[in-house]
This record gives sequence, structure tokens and C-alpha cells, in this order.
Amino acid sequence: MTIDQDRLTSELETLSAFSDAPAPAVTRIVFTDADRRARAYIKDLCGSAGLQVREDAVGNSFARWAGEDETLPAVGTGSHIDAIPHSGRYDGTVGVLGGLEAILSLRRSGFLPRRSIELLMFTSEEPTRFGIGCLGSRLLSGNLSAASARTLKDNDGRTLDEVRMAAGFHGSLEDAKLPHGYYHAFIELHIEQGPLLEQQRIPLGIVSSIAAPASFRIVIEGEGGHAGAVLMPDRHDAFLAAAEVALEVEAAARSTGAIDTVGTVGVCEVFPGAVNSIPSRVVLMLDARDTDEQRRDSILDSIRNHCERVSRERGVTIDWTLINADSPAVSSPMVMEALTNACRTQRVDFQIMVSRAYHDSLFMSRIAPTAMLFVPCAKGYSHRPGEYAAPDDIARGAAVLASALAELAT
Repeated sequence: MTIDQDRLTSELETLSAFSDAPAPAVTRIVFTDADRRARAYIKDLCGSAGLQVREDAVGNSFARWAGEDETLPAVGTGSHIDAIPHSGRYDGTVGVLGGLEAILSLRRSGFLPRRSIELLMFTSEEPTRFGIGCLGSRLLSGNLSAASARTLKDNDGRTLDEVRMAAGFHGSLEDAKLPHGYYHAFIELHIEQGPLLEQQRIPLGIVSSIAAPASFRIVIEGEGGHAGAVLMPDRHDAFLAAAEVALEVEAAARSTGAIDTVGTVGVCEVFPGAVNSIPSRVVLMLDARDTDEQRRDSILDSIRNHCERVSRERGVTIDWTLINADSPAVSSPMVMEALTNACRTQRVDFQIMVSRAYHDSLFMSRIAPTAMLFVPCAKGYSHRPGEYAAPDDIARGAAVLASALAELAT
């Protein structure tokens, strides 16, 4: 079994060109023209390889290598190809094209799977367009209802149904949910998006658990006024209240003493946004994550309590709106064992590790035994143009993935 490293590298480079940002940056928002052209490229590769390709109503794409017994649940692998604005070329795409190459390497070797092996390209892992991450995997796993999905809108006010149908994806969203027992196992190959493997010079990481986020929209309403005319004792500055809230997010996350607890305020919209006007309204977007759900929720309680104090002391109102609150995932021992065996077969060192970023595998774990395989990325950079994974590392990951898929599909 051999990985065609040159072809895999070339395919990743070609895919990166389907972008709304100049190279080396990649911007590929779901259902845009760049996304549609990238999807067509992947589907063409799968079709040319003789795989059976189908798509569901939201655009999740499946490319199947039929096994000897098609009545058995399949073994799946895959990831996503959408990219946030001005990001890199490896996030998600390594799992899609690396997964395809793993399947092709098994075919070249003469391996005949008992179970079908299926490559899955998820729709909209990134929350860029509809404000919610892992849209496709949430729907196919049943973690997002079709009714709730229909309420989603993009920044232009267009609904998910309007946008997906304009992109050529029809049918009922209810049909996106996979049947019970569809997959026997699922593996996602991915760049680490962190620096640990590179720092420790370990070739691969086998993920034991995936941290999950809780996301909130926080609206702070104060009182505006002229920056020169309103005296300091009379002010109810929404931005200064927001600053206190943001600092509490950091303090609460640090207070647990756990390295896996993180909190981020990634959006701060200030109104009216004039240098000579006191901010009357601020919108914050909060992201809190942990591998321990109770610990994560405890810091959210702390932040809420702090908001109540800030509200009283500064004379502002603070409202919270839940975007999503997902439970962390624990990897399947069966799938981790297959990956461990594959690493040993390939004589590749590995480390058991936590994924602090969340992925489509978080939701796949709700419906199938699931684990992830990480390859190193330079300096841990991700979601930026400097994101980089070495061809040797990607090929090594694809080889181990192929070996694990073979074990699970036998």
C-alpha cells in the first residue's frame, strides 16, 4: 500500500485556488461560487475514481467504494472544504483529499473491503455564513432539526433554504438525517491546528476527546450621548460595561486551573461607532469551551453572575441569547485501537491527545463510533494564510488512515 504524495499535494494546491481571496489566503464560504466550483472538483475526482457519488439536501457529499457485503454498515472518513475568510489551504481539506487518497491506495493494493468505505464531505463546518458550525453534520446526525435549520439566515437575510436551493441542492432537509446504524465507524483526518505535535516532534496524534463550545450573543444596552457634554458621573457607557464582561470571560476561564478551559470574546460591535459619541449599545459574541461540560458550564455561570453585577453598577441592561451549547465527545475505543494498530503497523510514533478545536466528528460521534487522526501543522498556525502541513506528514497520515480503514472494513 503506497500513498501518491505528489498527486495528493497537487490536489490540495488545486483545491486552494477555488477561493475568493488571493493566494496564499483561502476564502471559501459555503454555497458561494468558489464553494460550488470546489465541490465540483472533488466530485469529479471521486467520479473519475469510480466511486458512487451522491449528495443530500444540504450538500453533504458521499463517495462510496462498495464493499463485498453492502448490507453491512459502512466505514466512513472525511471532513470539510469550506474555509473562513483569509484562512489557509489545509483545514478540513486534508481530511477530504487525504481520505480519498487513502481509499485509492487501498484499491491499488488489491484490498477488497467487506464493508463499504465511504468518503464524506461535510457542508459548512465553519460558522461563517449561518452563524452555526458543523451545519451538515448536525443535520445528518439529527443534532439539528430540519425545522430549526430552516430558521437560519445569513448576513443578507437569506434563509438556508433559499441559499442551498440557489446553489442546486434541493429536496427535504428532513431527509438529511442518516438512518440508524448507517456507519460502523468513522475517522476524520485533520491538521492539529495547534503546536504540540510539532513541538514534541511526534508524527501523529490520535484524538481521545473533542472539546465542545457554548456560544452566546450578549447585547449590552446603555445610554448614548455627546462625548464632551455628558459628564463622567452621569454616564452609562455600554462599551465600558462590555469591557468588564470580556475581562471576566478571561478571568473565569483561568480560574478553573484546567488547561482545557478556554473563553473568548471574538466579536465586539459598538454602536453608534463614532469617536465623539458615547457607546449606547454593544454586541459581544462569546465562545467558551472545555472537554468537561460541567466545568465549562460553571464558568458560564460565573460570567452571568458578573454580568448582573456590571448591569447594576453601571446602569445598563445585559441580555444573553444562546447560539449553541454542545456536549464534548469521547472517542471510540474500537476506532482508537484501529488507529493505534495502524500506527504500529506503519511504524509511526503517535501521541494520544485532546482536540481543543471542534470538528464534524463531534456530531458523528453521536451516531457512530468515531475518532480523529491529527497531523502536525507548522507552529500550530491555522485559520490564517500561513497555515501549513508538510507533504510528508499529510502522506503519513493518509497511510495510517488507510490501514485503519482496512481493519475496520474487514
